[in-house]
Amino acid sequence: MLNISNNSVSDKIDIRNYSAFRKVASKPYSNRFAKILIGLLIVILIIMFIPWTQNIGAKGYVTTLKPDQRPQTVHSVIGGRIEKWFVQEGDYVGRGDTILFISEIKDDYFDPELLNRADQQIKSKEMTQKSYLEKVKALDNQVAALEQMKLLKLQQSKNKFIQSQLKVTADSIEFEAAKTNLSISERQFSRMEQLYKEGLKSLTDLESRTLKLQESQAKLIGYQSKLLSSRNELINAKLEISTIENDYRDKLAKASSERFSALSSQYDSEAAITKLQNQYSNYSVRLGMYYITAPQDGYITQAIRTGIGETIKEGTPLVSIMPAKYDLAVEMYIKPMDLPLVEKGQKVRFMFDGWPTVVFSGWPNVSYGTFGGKVAAIDNFTSKNGQYRMLVAPDTSDVAWPSAIRIGSGAYGLALLKDVPIGYELWRQINGFPQDYYKTEPIDLKETAEK
Repeated sequence: MLNISNNSVSDKIDIRNYSAFRKVASKPYSNRFAKILIGLLIVILIIMFIPWTQNIGAKGYVTTLKPDQRPQTVHSVIGGRIEKWFVQEGDYVGRGDTILFISEIKDDYFDPELLNRADQQIKSKEMTQKSYLEKVKALDNQVAALEQMKLLKLQQSKNKFIQSQLKVTADSIEFEAAKTNLSISERQFSRMEQLYKEGLKSLTDLESRTLKLQESQAKLIGYQSKLLSSRNELINAKLEISTIENDYRDKLAKASSERFSALSSQYDSEAAITKLQNQYSNYSVRLGMYYITAPQDGYITQAIRTGIGETIKEGTPLVSIMPAKYDLAVEMYIKPMDLPLVEKGQKVRFMFDGWPTVVFSGWPNVSYGTFGGKVAAIDNFTSKNGQYRMLVAPDTSDVAWPSAIRIGSGAYGLALLKDVPIGYELWRQINGFPQDYYKTEPIDLKETAEK
């Protein structure tokens, strides 16, 4: 019976008289089943407290950690015509090795003596520049000579001017002396004439005095003429100074104008030489671009342009090269809602395509065939697929990644989060709560403020 009442009937009824109860009570399985149930409950209770590692799963593919280690395409810098191939797909090439040779297709560069002719043009322009330089020097000497000659001529004219001034002064004194002599002669003549009238002097004395008077008048006229002539010479000397200044001013202006013209021509020659030298350098560099070389050590993975005689333009892709040395990484994408859960340096477990794997997502330590990595970079903006790109590098403290992995192969990553009990994880999954992204380490408020 169920024995759910305080009033027992076992002493009043003999249950052995009932065949059904005898069949059940005689079996020992009831106790064993109860023990099994109790054991299962204990096991489930223990399992509920077993640690479980929360994680975020995302697909990705193998790439390289550095941009210069990724597959790249070699382009043609100039247009041309494919003449000869030196490699084939799968070949190893070192940096600077020739991949193919192209010929010229532009008529501006057909001349086989292009560099020699450009060099001759540069030398001709350099000789022209030297000629203008010599002309400038000659004109400088000419200007200096004109300046010196001008100084000498002006000094000579000024000396002549001073001499003319002195001569005018001397002639003025002589003219004044002649005027004085004339005045004396006139008075003497008047007295002589009066004495002659009075009979005190003879006619001869009067005539003699008259002659002296006429001589004084003649000398006065002569000295006056000489004074005027001296004054004319003074004016001429002064005019000569102005003439010399004007004459040499014109000569110096003409020489300076020719000098500036020569300088202008010299500067034009220098500009032309610089332009020709630039053109020569462009020609020289262009000749070196006929040979397409490898930018770094690697393997030729694909010939994009094939055949002989095919014409290509500037920037045309020719071959694809895979660098020989590279650092592997995995590029994976996570959802925006999972972005706050990951950070740089966080550990990730990977399963690579083609590699045997036994995975327990909650127990990464007991999984087989997985490899460790650390988050190296996280984009700050979404990609075209609306998710955030994350670059994961190999974990140097973990097992090395397989050497057979190739760039471009697929990978599935599990970003490891916080360790929680399985019971808590089941409760979180049932309620739809997010994973725990709170840091377990205490936050230093002072350090955070300084940052």
